[in-house]
Amino acid sequence: MVDKDLLSIQEARALVRSARKAQETLAAYDQAQVDALTRAMAETGESHARELAEMAVADTGFGRAEDKAAKNILASRSLYAHISPMKTMGIIHEDPANGLLDIATPAGVIAALIPSTNPTSTTLYKAMIGIKAGNAVVFSPHPSASNCIRRTVELIQEALRSQGAPAELVTMMSIPTIEGTAELMKEADLILATGGPAMVKAAYSSGTPALGVGAGNVPAFIERSADIPAALDRIFQSKTFDNGTVCASEQAIVTENIIADVVIRELETRGGYFLSEEEAAKVKPVMERPNGSMNPAIVGRDAAHIADLAGISIPAGTRILLYKEKGVGPQFPFSKEKLTALLGFYTVDNWEAACELCFKLLKNGGMGHSLAIHSTNDAVIREFALKKPVSRLLVNTPSTQGAVGISTHLPPSFTLGCGTVGGSSTSDNVGPRHLFNIRHVAYDAGTLAPVSAVGDTPAPASAPADDVDVEELTRLVMKALENIK
Repeated sequence: MVDKDLLSIQEARALVRSARKAQETLAAYDQAQVDALTRAMAETGESHARELAEMAVADTGFGRAEDKAAKNILASRSLYAHISPMKTMGIIHEDPANGLLDIATPAGVIAALIPSTNPTSTTLYKAMIGIKAGNAVVFSPHPSASNCIRRTVELIQEALRSQGAPAELVTMMSIPTIEGTAELMKEADLILATGGPAMVKAAYSSGTPALGVGAGNVPAFIERSADIPAALDRIFQSKTFDNGTVCASEQAIVTENIIADVVIRELETRGGYFLSEEEAAKVKPVMERPNGSMNPAIVGRDAAHIADLAGISIPAGTRILLYKEKGVGPQFPFSKEKLTALLGFYTVDNWEAACELCFKLLKNGGMGHSLAIHSTNDAVIREFALKKPVSRLLVNTPSTQGAVGISTHLPPSFTLGCGTVGGSSTSDNVGPRHLFNIRHVAYDAGTLAPVSAVGDTPAPASAPADDVDVEELTRLVMKALENIK
């Protein structure tokens, strides 16, 4: 009998060894050579965007091919345009006046975990930022998406070979068991984790430095000053994009009672359908597993598919199913993350009440991630910006496209940090600068030549280090510490 777990563990070790050897070659490249690699990868990703998108839908059943193709282009052409000017190899910054020099040093071998919701785009993105930062990347694919991820890796390897680089810089586990992935994370130098909370928790528990992201449960607040038709156009554009598989997609609409009737009418005009209590009672059981977790059968599916699963009839042309949820918490399924064509709907008296409700929704599974607000009232927008525990406040833009950098100037990314409040080590859209260390070179301040200020007047030089009475300074510090005690 073949021990699949043992084979997976052995494969993980072998892939890391070959990746480490290939990375030694890459570490000797200069910036121009690395940029040539990322350009070749971007061109390959863009030229095969549709093919990979169709494979992803065929493998997983999630989403829409045309939207997955757009994601692949974001993760190739758009990403390359953003990262191309970055200095990531060798000396990346010099400050002669202050005697400082920054040198980028690659992390080494990156273990990259790939989800089933965005498999090919996340693979392209992680390979691109990994190589740009001078690293080798070993992927652990979600088993249900291994076919399309494998094809993506093969195309990336062809691009690397075309530039004379070793193909082992980007590889993938062919036997991705839990035990094998755990071994990969243990053997790597850095983990780049995108997936469910369990996967991210495992990454942070592995003992290897990790960059992971938390869940998204994005509220979208429509404030009374908003351009309501434009706001709902954006929400529909976002929520229906790839059938809601991006974790930054809206999960609930919150609006004020004074404009609620207009919002509801505009929702219905665009293909929103409000479930009755009887219909919601049939939909809720297919939304979740018995333990309260999201049912994979609804992920990335359209409204008609969900209606069929639930055994209800909905109008032709329905794009999103909505429900006027009664509360927030584990017993209220529409208050949770729903990576599909489902939205919770809430009304409140004013923006202050909306502020509190949005906090409750975030606390119910989206702390640190993102929040969308549609408003022309700058004071309200700033109050949300100052008070809400999110890493991205997306203003008058589709939440999905805004968070990943399509409709905003945020860095293109498929790993959206949630900060410490969301259990993540960064609140950024993760990119190449998160995947290398910086060696700081600092010259003695007393040996630096004086720096001229404006005009010809010389600026006073820093006091030479020899003029400092170290013993006296130490005595004063110790005395201060004693006073604190």
